[in-house]
Amino acid sequence: MADHTLVFIVLGLTLAAFVWGRFRYDLVALSALLACVILGLVPGEEAFHGFGHPAVITVAAVLVLSRGFERSGVVDVIAEQVLKIGDRLFLQLVALTTTVVVLSGFMNNVGALALLLPVAMRLAREHDTSPSLLLMPLAFGSLLGGLMTLIGTPPNIIIASYRGSVTGETFGMFSFFPVGASVALAGLAFIVLLGWRLVPRRAGNASTEAMFDITHYLVEARVGAESKALGWTLRELHHELEEPVPVLAVLREERRYAGHAFLGVLKEDDVLLVEAGPEEMKLLEDKAGLQVGLDPQEESEEEAPVQDEGGQLERDADHQQQQVEKGTPRKTNGFDTEGLELVEAVVRNDSVMVNRTVTQLRLHNQYGMHLVAVARDGSRLRQRLRDIRFQPGDVLLLQGGESNLSDSLATLGCLPLARRNISLGQPRMLLVSIAIFALAICAMLFDLLPNAIALALAAVVSLLVGVLPLREGYQAVDGPVIVLLAAMIPVGTALETSGGAALVAESLLRLGGTWPVVSILVLLFVTTMMLSDVINNAAAAVLMAPIAVSLANGFEASVDPFLMAVAVSASCAFLTPIGHQSNTLVMGPGGYRFGDYWKMGLPLEMVVMAVAIPMILLVWPL
Repeated sequence: MADHTLVFIVLGLTLAAFVWGRFRYDLVALSALLACVILGLVPGEEAFHGFGHPAVITVAAVLVLSRGFERSGVVDVIAEQVLKIGDRLFLQLVALTTTVVVLSGFMNNVGALALLLPVAMRLAREHDTSPSLLLMPLAFGSLLGGLMTLIGTPPNIIIASYRGSVTGETFGMFSFFPVGASVALAGLAFIVLLGWRLVPRRAGNASTEAMFDITHYLVEARVGAESKALGWTLRELHHELEEPVPVLAVLREERRYAGHAFLGVLKEDDVLLVEAGPEEMKLLEDKAGLQVGLDPQEESEEEAPVQDEGGQLERDADHQQQQVEKGTPRKTNGFDTEGLELVEAVVRNDSVMVNRTVTQLRLHNQYGMHLVAVARDGSRLRQRLRDIRFQPGDVLLLQGGESNLSDSLATLGCLPLARRNISLGQPRMLLVSIAIFALAICAMLFDLLPNAIALALAAVVSLLVGVLPLREGYQAVDGPVIVLLAAMIPVGTALETSGGAALVAESLLRLGGTWPVVSILVLLFVTTMMLSDVINNAAAAVLMAPIAVSLANGFEASVDPFLMAVAVSASCAFLTPIGHQSNTLVMGPGGYRFGDYWKMGLPLEMVVMAVAIPMILLVWPL
């Protein structure tokens, strides 16, 4: 069997696995690389050369520098100003989307979105705005901003490096700017003037309580003299229940202990504040012998009538107990959960939680956190917590210690949505981080150092001078993305060396032999854009770059417009939530469904193409 046929088979299976999504994309890419080695398509001694490829080093360095910006407070200074924008939706959209476009040009676009996501949620909550109207424009803006510079998005870095291997000269830091900035401005104008109107309005109230309805399921469970749970620890309680029922607090003699930090044994008259539905209440009664159903406000407001959300008086305690016995969760009417250290977080694509359950993760033992509730597609999941397999974009309500909450979330691969206070970094570090980055840019602009060396040096200096602790520097490097790039680069090379890329190009040339070159350029643009909607944009760039060069050679044209078309189109995955991490990250918090993205994404892709093709031909003539 011919080598190019084997390459097509491997790539076909790889693309199918990417689209299926059952396995993480870095594992799929590594499997494709090993398959190519076994089949003799990639020499064994060159299999792992991708890990030292300039594009991979550059991406890693940019991720470290982006985290340094966050740590030093550069972005928080900007975010603080955005929060002052007021309650007009148009101004909120302009401020958020413009800010993320600018930031994404100079730092990793996923990092820019992650920093502004809590700001957008806070704006939505303070002004009672539907978060769905803000988050999709924010995500699409981060993709558009990445088009403007070499370091804005991995496809630009990949294409620049590939051009260097073909022509001996890479694209520079601002080579992408004329085309990228034009596309970004046109896209920004479309989003803030028209595009947001095409976004479905979902989850009208952006509060934690609206998303999870948590106060409606807070109940007390009292430890009686006859309770089986007498003398148990909370860990033993969870073991007996065979269900991680979140104990938010333990009340003992007028004192309240946070559930995640309570390590003692249960005593008579202890009261557990539990977030539980009917099934969990029955478990507490049957397996632990707890008295379930007392209202958390009942003791403190014993003589005061309590009103529910509709203004009607609560029934007496006996009736409440009857409701519990019938399986009806009782409302606690706004019980104060502020002191319980609850935090909302969204699961990233590369999180260790993906496709795993809370039991497999050992969330409490390993990370000191309780899972309270899970929301998906804007609504709370009602299945048992232990049965939920987490998916990218899920919004979690977690309880944990304030001191280690941030570290635990970072280790798990989650981004906090709520309770993220703007904290300005040290002024000295803020200026130092900007100065280091500026020197790296100057070194690149004046060809003093190769791009990868300049950015890697900047990252190392940032770590040495303390802009970013070494541990956080390692955490900033997105392992799955690095493995994906390092594995797919040799596979892309195999596509070229086996003659597969030339074969695809020849087929396109025969198909459009009588068409003008511009038509083929448009076809390449559309094909790459469609591919990036279903697989990682970096993988799309790796696969389409050799095809683009083969097409240019077939027309005896410059490779630059073809490579630039791949760079722009690979970064414009607006039709689905799976094409880019930014789209996935806003899916849960915005309450979006899979079919929501194309409603704004399709016209936006048309705007992008209408602006990008003429600009490419103007700046990079055939």
